[in-house]
Amino acid sequence: MKTYAVIGLGKFGFHIAKGLAEQGMDIIAIDNDPHKIQVISDYIQDALILDSTDTKALQEAGVVGLDTVIISIGENIEASILTLMALKELDNKNIIAKAITLTHGEILARLGAFKVIYPERESAKKLVENLVGNVVIDQVDFSSTIKIAKFLVTKSLIGKQVSDVEAMFENEIHLIACKTRDNWTFDVEKSYKIRENDMLSFIGKKSFIEKLRHLTKSESE
Repeated sequence: MKTYAVIGLGKFGFHIAKGLAEQGMDIIAIDNDPHKIQVISDYIQDALILDSTDTKALQEAGVVGLDTVIISIGENIEASILTLMALKELDNKNIIAKAITLTHGEILARLGAFKVIYPERESAKKLVENLVGNVVIDQVDFSSTIKIAKFLVTKSLIGKQVSDVEAMFENEIHLIACKTRDNWTFDVEKSYKIRENDMLSFIGKKSFIEKLRHLTKSESE
């Protein structure tokens, strides 16, 4: 089984880690805040309190040569950069790093981040995809098998419970966030009924995310 690490357990990092765990992935979750570690421990056994800028601490925690590491550190740009440098030193492969600003993202990319993501920002490409009717407005590859994608709701999903939609795809996808009336909710109940103008973020196996994409795309055409 591939091993992932998620460093930084704010809202974004927490739900990425939880979503990967729900997919049966082997996860190491890291933060320097004991409360965040306590919360994620309900979902992930290997949850550790440590300073991710400390190369020795990461090494002792087993964050060495992993398939994918997600850096989701909030506003501390220096910490995210130092964490990336430590991860590279420990021969971790695909490092996906969250950036706060474009300059921050450029630095991360130059230092060797496999992918830089801007959770609060949509690129021009995504806008164009929306305008031509593509209901997949954002997607990120976390590995060769796992993807996260953000969808606009189409007709066949309206009125269905979250659990129903996940079951449609053999529970190989999981909803990690829902946007309703300009507000994102991360702790979405399985019994929540999807509404017409909702935006949904799923994490799951690529093949099943693609099946959902084909379904929503065909209904939007």
